[in-house]
Parts: sequence; structure tokens; C-alpha cells
Amino acid sequence: MKKLTILPLRSKRSFFIFCICMIALLGGALIMAIFLGSVMVNPGTVCKILANHLTRKEIYEAAWTASEESIVWTIRFPRVLMAFMVGAGLALSGILMQALTKNSLADPYVLGISSGASAGAVAVIMYGWFSFMGTFHIAFGAGLGALLSIVIAMKVSSVDNKITATQLVLAGIAVSTLFTALTNFMIYYKQSGSDKQKTAMYWMMGSLSGASWSSVIYVFVIFILCVIAIIFFTGHLDILMLGDDAATTLGLNLRFIKMGIIVLCTLLTGAIVSVSGVIGFVGLIIPHVTRSLIGPKHGRLIPAAILVGGFYMIICDLISRVIVSPEELPIGVLTALFGAPFFLFLIRKSKSKFGGA
Repeated sequence: MKKLTILPLRSKRSFFIFCICMIALLGGALIMAIFLGSVMVNPGTVCKILANHLTRKEIYEAAWTASEESIVWTIRFPRVLMAFMVGAGLALSGILMQALTKNSLADPYVLGISSGASAGAVAVIMYGWFSFMGTFHIAFGAGLGALLSIVIAMKVSSVDNKITATQLVLAGIAVSTLFTALTNFMIYYKQSGSDKQKTAMYWMMGSLSGASWSSVIYVFVIFILCVIAIIFFTGHLDILMLGDDAATTLGLNLRFIKMGIIVLCTLLTGAIVSVSGVIGFVGLIIPHVTRSLIGPKHGRLIPAAILVGGFYMIICDLISRVIVSPEELPIGVLTALFGAPFFLFLIRKSKSKFGGA
């Protein structure tokens, strides 16, 4: 008797329904994340304020205070949008890194990209490097740190000019530890003021409290450009998962594809870390959860991971704001609490799959 399986969803209709459900959940999470917090705002008021601002028309007469409007439009709405892009971007980076390494344990955090970006951002904050970049100096430092970290990890893990997946994960963990140590050293070596130290510590623990409309626009532009580029790579990613030899046989330019993946991951992770700090394990959890729901084909996996990753990060950010209200728990702490056990579960699962080798 053939076993009936529901997941992963295989038909186009079921995938379409899944996407519609995720969009509905996203809408509900967005409204909930805006009205909940240390100051509660009525959900109906939230919807009316958003409607007025998004349409740029006074559809509803203002029956709310100026402080409520500021909380909704200036503080919480940009933060929710940033949470969505951070979750979606990290999920996409995780998918790309797992396709590159053919290893389910790879993600920007595990491979040291996030820690490298954080070290670059902290160097800019503490020492004022790259001031010639103007308002983008932190983003430039974060991108440079992310690029340096992945280059080191790939150089260490390459064997006969081929990247060994297991070695890359191990090298990435070592590189992550190295850049975290460098970040700590920079913070404690130059104690030039409490404000700089607090800002630097913010990058290490991860938080979305600094989200603003200017940072949202900056991340949005990079996010959209990277998503468009990733769409062109979709078919290549499926072929890449077959292995380097099979991909070469099928005419894939491996060097170009791998360099493209590295550049996209560096851009995405650098941009995200420059505004949110280090938020770990999102790129590990979301791709696995999404694959179990809709399957491994990247044509479906990528849009689904964007929705699931964005939803996950909005919920995590909401929890981080309300769990110790009126204070705020760094979101990186929360994702680590969720992600570390999941990482251990994957290691255990991989060990069982390959006979404990």
C-alpha cells in the first residue's frame, strides 16, 4: 500500500494556496506587531493611520493623538518592514550558501559572514573608518567585513581548487569565532565613550530598534536588486545541487555561478548587518522549514522562503519587544535560543543519515 504524504506540497494549486495563506499571516502579523508594545495602539487606529499615509489622502478623520501616529508610522511600521526584509534576506542568503556548499548546515551566521560584517561595522563605529563613504560608511564596512570573512573561509576549505562542504562549515565556524574575538577586542581596546561602546554592542547582539525610513529604503533597494539577480540564478541553483561534476557536464559555468552567489550573499548580509547587527540561525532554520513544506525546487523555495523568513522575523521582533516590556530583548539572543537547538538537531540528523560517519 502506497503511503500518503501531504508534505511537501507538490501541486501548483497547493503552492498557490500556501502563498496566499502566508501573505494573510504576514498581514495579520504586521498589524499585531504595530499595535502591540509598551504602548498599545488600537488595531483599528493602526489600520486607519496606515491607510491615510499609504494613500497620501485623509481617508479617515484623525481621531487619534499625534503620539499614536508617530508610534505607528515613524517607529513601528518601518521596524516591521525592516524585520520582514531582514528575515527574508537572511533566508535567501542561507538558501544560496546551502546550494553553493551542498551542505544543509551552511548559512551566513555559521559560515562567519555575519560575524565578519559585524566586525566591519564595529570598526567603522569605533574608529571612524571609511568616512569618505558618507552616510554609507557603516554599510561599506559591513560589506567589506562580510566579503573578507567568506574569502578566508573558502580559501581555508578549498582542496585542489574545490570547495569541500564539510571543511567550509568548519572553517566558517572558526572564522566566525575569529571575527567575534576581533570585534570584542576593538570594543574594549578603544574605550572612547559609552555611546560608541553601546552602539558597538548593539551590532553584536542584533536589534531592529534603530530602524528608520532611510534605512528601510536603503535595505529595500539592495534587497530588490539581489532578489532580481537570484531569480536569474534559480535554474542554475537546481543544477548546482546535483554536484559540481554534473553541473559542469550540463554546461554550467561554475566559477561564474559561485562568484555570483558569494557576491549576492555578501551584499545581502552586509546590508542587513549594517542596520540590524548579528542575527543568527535565520538562514539555517527558514530554508529547512520551507523545504519541508514546499519541496527543494528553487523556483518555489525562493518566494516561499521570502514569505516564511519575513513572517518569522516579524514574530521574533514582536516577542523581543514584549517579553521583557518596557525593556527590549536583543533579537539576536532570541533567534539564537531558537536556532542553536535546531542546529544541534540537524547535526544529529545528518549523523544518523550518514551512519554516524
